[in-house]
Amino acid sequence: MAHLTSAEAADLLERFRHYLREHRLPVTQQRDLIATAIFTAPDHLTAAAVHQRLARQGKRIGIATVYRTLDLLVESGLIRLHEFGDGFRRYEGAAPQGSHGHLVCGVCGGVEEFTNERLERMLPIIADEHHFRYRTHRVELHGTCRACQQRTLEGL
Repeated sequence: MAHLTSAEAADLLERFRHYLREHRLPVTQQRDLIATAIFTAPDHLTAAAVHQRLARQGKRIGIATVYRTLDLLVESGLIRLHEFGDGFRRYEGAAPQGSHGHLVCGVCGGVEEFTNERLERMLPIIADEHHFRYRTHRVELHGTCRACQQRTLEGL
């Protein structure tokens, strides 16, 4: 996964605070904690996972506050929402280093990130060929990860 550096996470947190002030919304400790949990996570978190991580740190924040804050973070463009087909919404910080795709295992539910420069170059070309004004994209490949393939072979 394309982890955010501590400097990138701090920058996103400051941008979130600015977004809140700009929209005349309170800048609260709870919102800071929720945003920081997402910005510093090494994986794609669900709202429940954010809530659990904060609870383990001794932070008492209601699950409704977690959901509302995640919605604000998505609206602000500072985190991305993903639905990988497992029935959960997952969130990740919007990394400044560019876009990436996701390989989603349908067996274990694992998610692995990848980047591919050729794919990134091809998407605007494809859009142009279809007279389509390209803005952004999302790439998810669903299948079976190497570990699950190996377990299947070993079980034969």
